[in-house]
Amino acid sequence: MRTVAELEERLARPSDGLVDDLARLDGDIMILGAGGKLGPSLVRLALNATKGSRRVVAVSRFSEPGLAEDLTREGATVVSADVADEQALRHLPDVENVVFLVGAKFGTQGAEHATWFTNSYLPGRVADRFRDSRIAALSTGNVYPLVPVTSGGATEETPADPVGEYAMSCLGRERVMSHFSEKYGTRLALIRLNYAVEMRYGVLVDLAQKVHAGEPIDVSTGMANVVWQGYANEVTLRALLHAQAPPFTLNLTGPELISVRQAATDLGRAMGKEPSFVGEEANTALLSNAARCHRLFGYPELAPAELIELTARWVADGGPLLGKPTKFERRDGRF
Repeated sequence: MRTVAELEERLARPSDGLVDDLARLDGDIMILGAGGKLGPSLVRLALNATKGSRRVVAVSRFSEPGLAEDLTREGATVVSADVADEQALRHLPDVENVVFLVGAKFGTQGAEHATWFTNSYLPGRVADRFRDSRIAALSTGNVYPLVPVTSGGATEETPADPVGEYAMSCLGRERVMSHFSEKYGTRLALIRLNYAVEMRYGVLVDLAQKVHAGEPIDVSTGMANVVWQGYANEVTLRALLHAQAPPFTLNLTGPELISVRQAATDLGRAMGKEPSFVGEEANTALLSNAARCHRLFGYPELAPAELIELTARWVADGGPLLGKPTKFERRDGRF
C-alpha cells in the first residue's frame, strides 16, 4: 500500500465472512456519518460485500469536495443531510439497518455543550427515529477507566467509569440509545472501538510522525490497543446481525497490547531514525480486551508488526495524512 488508491482498495476489500453475513441480513443499509474519517471506506466495504443486492445509503453533510460524487459513482445512494437537523432526520428513508458513526471528540474542551449534544442527545433522536431498525452504533473504549497494564484490558463486563467529558458524553450515547432499545425493543449493537489505525491516522501515525521529526515521545501511557481500520469496518457491519434488545455490547480492537516504546523503536528502525523518549511508563492505561470480538469474527487481517512497517514507509515517503491525532497519551480525558 503505497498510494491512497491502494489503501482505499485494501480498506474496502470484504472477507468471505462479511459477504456471508450481509447475505443473511434483510433489507437496505444506511450509514449515518458517511463523510467522516472512516465513513467512506465503510460505505465502499458495504458496497463491495453486497454487490448491488441492496441499497447502501450514505448520509452526511459531505464537506469534502467530490466525495458525494465519488460514492454515487461507486453505487451508493447518497443523501446530503445534516442528521442534527430534526427535519432532515425525519425525512431520511426508512431502512432495515442503520450504522451510526456520528460523534465529536476533539475540541471538547471549551465546547462541552456541543460535545454532549452530538454524542448524547443526537443519538437518542436517531434511536427514536429508527426504532424499528437494527442499529450498530460506534462507541469507544474511553467509556472504561484506566486499568492495570497487567490486566489484559477491560472486558465488556468491566463497569463503565469514563475519564473526562468526552468519555462521559460517549457513555451518555450508550445510555440514551439503550433507553430506546429497552422502550421499543430496538435491536442495538454498541461497538466500543479503540484505536483504529490505517496509514493516514491512528496511534502508529502519531508515533511515526514524532519519530520522523525527531520529537521526544512521552511514554507515560506505555501501552495501547490498535486495530486495522478495515477489520473495524467489517466488524461494525457484521455486528448488525448481533443487534438485540437489550443491547449487544462489543469491544473492538486488536488481540495484542502494544508497547508504545517498542512500537516507536520499531518505527524508527524502519525509517532509519533513533527515537527519543521522555517520562516513565505508568502502571495503568486505557486498554480493552476484545476476546469476544475475536471469537465471533476472527482476528484482524493485518497484525501490528505489518502495520508498523506500512506506517513507517507511508510517513517516511511523505504520504498524505488526515491531520487528526488520537491524543491516546492523554490520561486526563481532555481532548
